Amino acid sequence: MTKEEENILLKEGKMLPVMEHFYTIQGEGAHTGKAAYFIRLGGCDVGCHWCDVKESWDPNLHPLLSTQEIAETAAKHCKTIVLTGGEPLMWNLDFLTSKLKELGCEIHIETSGAYEMSGTLDWITLSPKKTGLPKPSIYSKASELKMIIFNNNDFKFAEEQAAKVSENCKLYLQSEWSKREEIYPKITDFILANPKWQASVQTHKYLNIP
Repeated sequence: MTKEEENILLKEGKMLPVMEHFYTIQGEGAHTGKAAYFIRLGGCDVGCHWCDVKESWDPNLHPLLSTQEIAETAAKHCKTIVLTGGEPLMWNLDFLTSKLKELGCEIHIETSGAYEMSGTLDWITLSPKKTGLPKPSIYSKASELKMIIFNNNDFKFAEEQAAKVSENCKLYLQSEWSKREEIYPKITDFILANPKWQASVQTHKYLNIP
């Protein structure tokens, strides 16, 4: 296949740069504890300095795989599919999500919201970053808002972002992993003072699973 043919399939979403895909238990947010098949797409230019998957940033490091084959593999394991990255909305997700829907799947996405939406999505986890703010249109569609807390100023940013989502959107505060012993006591105090928020913990890291 020529580079030009690859680029056409990439634009159509029929091939995507896949860093990894695996069956595990969702570790964060409202669906914590559920079996889920994760599809991690390569490519992200939001540039969070504390990102724990920086190896996902360069899409050229990851193979272009057939979207249909990935969808079929995922659906064989379970019907809850999580699209993550990187930043999955960098790519056209229409083809992937239509195939997953044909296979009876519920599709979740974890996104910074920095790119326009594509695809058919059942659950949208919006995790805004100061380095690349969400597109205004995504706020009303978010199912849950997951704010990563790295320093005290992030609580103010979290409140600013919470003011933009719908009243049905679940609100989560999650410590950046390396600072969890310092940050979770602050998150606890903040939630007790602001009970609309909930704590999210990266339980998969405690369980030592992907």
